[in-house]
Amino acid sequence: MAKRVQAPIRIGVIGVGRGSSFASGATDLVGMKLVALCDTWEEKLREAGKRYGVATYTDYDRFLEHDMDAVVLANYFHEHAPFAIKALAAGKHVMSETSCNATLAEGVALCRAVEKSGKVYMLAENYPFTRFNLEMRRLYRSGEIGRVTYAEGEYNHPIDPDTINMLSPGMNHWRNWIPSTYYCTHALAPLMCITDTMPTLVNGLAIAVPELTDALPRRNDPGSVILCRMDNGAVFRIFGLWLTGHSNWYRVHGTHGGMEITRGPGYFGPEQVRVWHDHWDCPAGVAKERTYVPDWPEHADLANRAGHGGGDFWTNFEFANAIRAGRQPFLDVYRGVAMSSVGILAWKSALADGAPFAVPDFRSEKARKPFENDHWSPFPSHAAPGQPPASIRGPLTPRRAAVAAARKIWAKQGYHGE
Repeated sequence: MAKRVQAPIRIGVIGVGRGSSFASGATDLVGMKLVALCDTWEEKLREAGKRYGVATYTDYDRFLEHDMDAVVLANYFHEHAPFAIKALAAGKHVMSETSCNATLAEGVALCRAVEKSGKVYMLAENYPFTRFNLEMRRLYRSGEIGRVTYAEGEYNHPIDPDTINMLSPGMNHWRNWIPSTYYCTHALAPLMCITDTMPTLVNGLAIAVPELTDALPRRNDPGSVILCRMDNGAVFRIFGLWLTGHSNWYRVHGTHGGMEITRGPGYFGPEQVRVWHDHWDCPAGVAKERTYVPDWPEHADLANRAGHGGGDFWTNFEFANAIRAGRQPFLDVYRGVAMSSVGILAWKSALADGAPFAVPDFRSEKARKPFENDHWSPFPSHAAPGQPPASIRGPLTPRRAAVAAARKIWAKQGYHGE
């Protein structure tokens, strides 16, 4: 049981790009106080430090010595687990952005670190906290559509080439190497939160589109489909990542009906929730079909002002509440590592043309121990013999023209590294 902490909860944020959202949301409205920032990009760090009036650090070890209760990790996608483990060992609660672990070995080590520390750990996955997904969670838990049998989650977010390059400074930036299956939590997490199920088996297929990738300094594929067998027998279909045609959408079929978000431009609205029942299986007093815009369950004013459809408010809010209550949140280390590992195992499957891979139960030391030395990873910082490519086309060499165009954009924004 994690130790109770009285408000305000003093937090430090690592990463002043995406981390600025967490820093801005660390206010007395959620019982938090921002006290420190950490980043290696010194110019941007200085600017952020002045903006928030807090201490700044370029050295993570020194940052962890600052007097604070919790750390929010908004650094690079594939670097979260080592930073989280260090923070937990330093006695800090941890909230980690997007992905918990980049390898199965990291997932095992992270679970052990949380258990040893007794601290709160939360995956900062914001998509379950749109008002549409919160409403589907409420409906599902009311029992109206019965037990989930099939569900679909889509997070497909194409971006124009110039903006992609701005977001990916450097030849070895994680976005230029990430397999399309790895960024699966935006699509999978809402479904897991709605239905309270866990993945047990995955199949993955990648979609290579040279016309999209060859114009960029990338080594990866733009799309994939993952099938997840869940622990109640249901099958979830997960789709992403940056194929042409934006899609942020969720659908759940149950034993007594179905529900979905109506198609629209993502979490910005004006999506609605649609619920339907077959005429022979419609509960008494319930319409066979209804479509409506749901309300927030609470804190509408704060959620409406936050990014990612309100999710950036709710992640801070849930993390702070978990710390105060001395309990692990719903998006705890086991759910976070499981869904992050779905992306890894789905990539193993994609490279084997869809072969199934089992997801270990990370709550069990016996089940997770065989993976404690599984460092399989496509990222350059994990380079070792036998490591996989980031594309089903094999190791890719970016075209010179694509690299030259990217370097011009990187230089404009102050990045002059490799």
